Amino acid sequence: MAVNIIDTWYIVLGLVYLLLIILSLILFFPRKFFKEKIRIFKFINENFLYILLIVGVVAFHLFEVNVIDSHTTELVGYDFANNIKDIEGDFVFWFSQHWTPVLVYFFVLIYIGVYSFTLWFSPVYFLLTNNKKAMKTLAYGLLLIYIIALPFYLFLPITNVYTYYNVSSALETVIPSVESFFYSTTTQNNCLPSLHTAMTIFIAYSVSLTGNKKFTYFAFITMILVIISVIYLSIHWVLDIISGAILTIGVILILRKYLKEELNE
Repeated sequence: MAVNIIDTWYIVLGLVYLLLIILSLILFFPRKFFKEKIRIFKFINENFLYILLIVGVVAFHLFEVNVIDSHTTELVGYDFANNIKDIEGDFVFWFSQHWTPVLVYFFVLIYIGVYSFTLWFSPVYFLLTNNKKAMKTLAYGLLLIYIIALPFYLFLPITNVYTYYNVSSALETVIPSVESFFYSTTTQNNCLPSLHTAMTIFIAYSVSLTGNKKFTYFAFITMILVIISVIYLSIHWVLDIISGAILTIGVILILRKYLKEELNE
C-alpha cells in the first residue's frame, strides 16, 4: 500500500512538472522564439562562467550537507533553536496543530514542486533567451548568498520547527519517504538564514530583470507562496525567514551598486 502511495505521488509531482513546463512554454516564451533558431551552444559558451558558478555552488552545497555538516554540528554540540524558541515562542509550531488537509497538500506541492521548478527553470530560461543580465545576476547572487550563509549553516545549527517539537513532518505525511531524498539536499539544522526564502526572493528579482511580465508575476507569486509554506508547514522559524529576506536584499543592493556596469553590459 505504501509503495502505491509513493508511486502515486511521484506521478502527481511528475504531472505538476509537466503542466508547469507546458504552461511556461505557452505563457513565458514569445511566439517568435519557437520560429527562431536557438544557438544553444553559442549561448552556453557566452554564459559558461555563470553556468559554472551556479553548478559549483550547488555541488559544494551538496558536499557540505552530506559530508561537512555532521562534523561541524558535532563540534558545536548545541542546538540554537532553543534560543530562537525563547524569542519566538510557539508561533510557528501553532500551525502544525491546526493543519487543514487541503492546505497542507497545496503548500507541500508549492514547497517541493513549484519552488524546485523555478530553481532550475529560471536559469534555463535565461540561457535559452540569452539574457546575460539575468544570468549574471543569478550566478553572482547565488554565490554571494551561499558564501554569507555558509558560516551560519556550519557553526550555528538550528533545528527546523517540526523536528524541534517532535511532530510529524507535513512533507512525509503527504509524500511518504520524500524526506530521505529531501535531506540529501539539505539538513534538519541548516535553517538560518532560510535558503528557501533567500532563493525564492532572489529568483523573483532575477526574473524581473528579463522584462517578461508574465514570468515575473509567476516568480513573485511563487515567492509569496513559498514563504507562506515554510511557516504553515512548520519548517522554518520566523527569524530564519527574516534573516533570509535581509540576506537577499543585501545581496541585491551589493550587486546593484558594485556590479552595475558589468550587469548592464
